[in-house]
Amino acid sequence: MTIKKDMKMKKLGIYVCLIAGLSFASCDVLEDVAGSVGTTSGTGGDTKPSLTNSEVIAGLKEALQVGIKNGASKASAVDGFNKNPLIYIPWPEEAVKVKEWGMNNGFDGKVNEIETSFNRAAEEASKKAVPIFVDAITNMSVQDGFEILNGADTAATMFLMKTTSAPLKTEFKPVVKDAIEKVKLTTYWEPVANGYNKVAKFTGKEQVNTDLVEYTTDKGMNGLFTLVKAEERKIRKDPVAQVTDLLKKVFGSLLD
Repeated sequence: MTIKKDMKMKKLGIYVCLIAGLSFASCDVLEDVAGSVGTTSGTGGDTKPSLTNSEVIAGLKEALQVGIKNGASKASAVDGFNKNPLIYIPWPEEAVKVKEWGMNNGFDGKVNEIETSFNRAAEEASKKAVPIFVDAITNMSVQDGFEILNGADTAATMFLMKTTSAPLKTEFKPVVKDAIEKVKLTTYWEPVANGYNKVAKFTGKEQVNTDLVEYTTDKGMNGLFTLVKAEERKIRKDPVAQVTDLLKKVFGSLLD
């Protein structure tokens, strides 16, 4: 359709030249003008708003903020971690032998409570995750917004993880520690771990000293990032998820 339109405009320029008795040089100028009619910053004559790098960066950050708000809302709900197989926090791998020992020595109830409590702690911590993540997103330094925008469907989240995970963890860890205390994870953990370690000491086996805060912080952050990735995919592919004018402008450009 665009090619036919251009041909018509050029023919129109030629007809104008012939009628007006203009020189061929003048006709060339008119053809160039006619060819430029209807073009925009997009391709093929589409009416697509132009984007600056600053707008793209702002749009990426806004998408991540929407992502963490929606993700944290899901994660902080009852069973947000505990019943979601994508982010469920299992028993620590290095302590599986403690779990097995506990199941075989009358601590099966405690073992189940421990595993549930890892997830409850992450759910509780997620209630306070938004301002910590938003602060990291706001202060995130991005040079080439177009590279991220035109990257993979989770490119913005991956960039956030790469550039802010260390400071994010520093800020999020105390929140997780408070959450662990609130759900009494340590209370469930210690009888089983101490019982195992006493036996291990006398049998020459390696004792277990799992850092509950470290483990839950890492797993909790990974779970939140997983949910942010899912939100980013929605924003990139579904116009309904583009809930602000800026998101529509930036990510709508990917759908044209």
